[in-house]
Amino acid sequence: MTKKIGILGGMGPEATVYLFKQIIAATDASCDNEHIPIIIYNNPKIPDRTNAILNEGPSPTPHLIEGAQFLEKSGASFILMPCITAHYFHSQVSRQIGIPFINLIYETAQYIAEQMPKIKKIGLLATRGTQKTGLFQTFFNDIQKEIIVPDENRQPEFSEAVYGEQGIKRGFKEKPGKMLCGLTEHLKQKGAEAVIAGCTEVPLALMPADIDIPLIDPLAISAKVAVAKAGYPLRKQ
Repeated sequence: MTKKIGILGGMGPEATVYLFKQIIAATDASCDNEHIPIIIYNNPKIPDRTNAILNEGPSPTPHLIEGAQFLEKSGASFILMPCITAHYFHSQVSRQIGIPFINLIYETAQYIAEQMPKIKKIGLLATRGTQKTGLFQTFFNDIQKEIIVPDENRQPEFSEAVYGEQGIKRGFKEKPGKMLCGLTEHLKQKGAEAVIAGCTEVPLALMPADIDIPLIDPLAISAKVAVAKAGYPLRKQ
């Protein structure tokens, strides 16, 4: 039996569109009618997740719960959320709904464990909120992989690439992409054998061809998980 996918989005809107496109690309469909029904809740007014984690702003939890419940009432069979940092609030939201809520970080860890077993050290490009909470470390300890993060004096470069005057959230790509390449090289020098796009804005500016170690995209991974969970065939690579 096929199912409907719910996307709890708006954090940011372009990352939401990117996930939607990844689901379409991952579906083995030859016409419109063979694609998956998808319900998108795009609320860009949800308070900043990193600010909330750092106690510098209001909690997004009530807004996330509202969106998840809206998707459930609208007929979604399960939910994905294209914001990595917001996964800090994943369990709080999940308890307030009666449908599955896919965890992008868990799915990424499982993918790496199955598809990249020889890689032991993995770099992480992520927000201060994600870094502080240790979201990735929690799951990656279980699969015996070491997460490598930028030095403290390099982390502001990531914030600038995403949130800066010419950052990804303002619609820029070229300058942020170069900054992310520089951070990837920094992580590589620290021993990283691959790097995770640990913020859903990263794959909007950084392409696998831009760097010389594998770029792991949680949204692309979870899109394939969602297609299979919805009961549709995956497109062969």
